[in-house]
Amino acid sequence: MTADWSTPEGLAEIKAALAATIEGWRSPVAYAVGISPASSSPEVEFPHVNPPGGTHGLPCVILAAVVGHAHGSATYELSAQQLSQAVETLAPAEACTSLSHPNLAAWREVLEELGSNPARTAYAVFVGDLDDPVTSAADATLRTLVQPPPS
Repeated sequence: MTADWSTPEGLAEIKAALAATIEGWRSPVAYAVGISPASSSPEVEFPHVNPPGGTHGLPCVILAAVVGHAHGSATYELSAQQLSQAVETLAPAEACTSLSHPNLAAWREVLEELGSNPARTAYAVFVGDLDDPVTSAADATLRTLVQPPPS
């Protein structure tokens, strides 16, 4: 079978095939790539957040494959090389013009920031379940962005 990067159905098939190569794979409820702040603020910045119920599964599987994530909640420091690999792997998805590609845009933005300020650090954050223990300050920030405020 030839991968069809130009349709939503093709991207779903590619996601499923890649996910099948990750032993124990379980989709997280939320995930994002973040970057340490350029200011004195302690919070990691997330150019794009994939909240619970999101539809961007292929970027998640690609990011997980790059960092070696299979399931659960975890935070990984991302090197510029790893993030570049994720961008290069996901870039063919732009052939599917009926979908937006916010993760790709966000990852490219983070790569640019890393290039212009090597003191900054990129992170891949996966939240397996919102009830899991928080794995890092970046994880805590991501969870505040995806959870509705208490009523």
